[in-house]
Amino acid sequence: MRKNAATGKNPTRDPSKLRAFAESAARQAGFDAFGVASPDQLPSVSAKLAAFLEYGRHGTMDWMKETAERRAHPRALWPEVRSVILLGMNYGPETDPLATLGHKDRATISVYARNRDYHDVIKGRLKEIAGRLAARSGADVKVFVDTAPVMEKPLAAAAGLGWQGKHTNLVSRDFGSWLFLGAIFTTAELEVDRHEADSCGSCRACLDICPTDAFPAPYQLDARRCISYLTIEHKGPIPREFRKPMGNRIYGCDDCLAVCPWNKFAQSANEAKLKARDDLNAPALDHLLALDDAGFRSLFSGSPIKRIGRDRFVRNALIAAGNSGIDALAPRCEALLEDPEPVVRGAAIWALTNLRPDNAVKLARRAAERENDPDVKTEWKHVMGAAG
Repeated sequence: MRKNAATGKNPTRDPSKLRAFAESAARQAGFDAFGVASPDQLPSVSAKLAAFLEYGRHGTMDWMKETAERRAHPRALWPEVRSVILLGMNYGPETDPLATLGHKDRATISVYARNRDYHDVIKGRLKEIAGRLAARSGADVKVFVDTAPVMEKPLAAAAGLGWQGKHTNLVSRDFGSWLFLGAIFTTAELEVDRHEADSCGSCRACLDICPTDAFPAPYQLDARRCISYLTIEHKGPIPREFRKPMGNRIYGCDDCLAVCPWNKFAQSANEAKLKARDDLNAPALDHLLALDDAGFRSLFSGSPIKRIGRDRFVRNALIAAGNSGIDALAPRCEALLEDPEPVVRGAAIWALTNLRPDNAVKLARRAAERENDPDVKTEWKHVMGAAG
């Protein structure tokens, strides 16, 4: 048996010992949940993914369709993989994540985005664990944090971290809805864990609370109706039917996660970089509507929010402003009627129509004729049509 060049020790190939070593390394790196799955433990995932795509429920996320074959099975992504290590890091909130929904002058940001980008927090630690495992076992390793076609949630269920609830997200007995997931693929053989059984029972809390009715059935999600998709992935104007239900949710939506009864066992995050920043717990809409590109980048440096860009973000803030009923926000909205970006101008029209309908009609009659963007022109014409 050859010694490992890096350690000078003989590599360990005992599956039980390797699992124990990897778990110890994960705990030292700050992970709260650990499990191991076989890459062959996902027999039904391919069919479910195919149905999801066939119904068009992925919306404009074309990358899901393009990577479907690799996404459907770990071995399609990496044929040599023999074990998949799933790790979870708790990001539980310290306060009720839905409390800000009642503050109309404020914005509600999804819990996961109230501080550092979890990809940056987790990936380096995964690499550290993977490197130690490679040195101990002599095996090859690859790490993934939501940046490759990996079905993390089904794999996490197979590895015993929890189960996929009726809202399709992972539910943990120990951490409720609040786990960030990362995966280490390896050619080493590790002792696997038992699949976690579904414990949702007859509960429908997550399905019933959804503001946009995004669940066609339990365990099924239509992303096209999901506020998280609409505020983050969707690039154009928000479809009119979803604007009112959005309320003041400007980045993501936690409703289905927050009402899960299993959250009674949840704990607040230990990792300081995942604890909410004070200025992102309930930021003022007035401030967000005034952001230019430089201000947006400065405020959200290191945040996952930065990736959607200033224009989509301000679009979302304008929808929240239009839902607020706060007349003092109208001047901000009116100023954005002259914004260079069509998606911002269109959202500003809708917001102003809700806050000051009479003024919106006056503006519409002269602005609709000089507007070149078809989506924005449609918004103006809708204002005039609604006014008779």
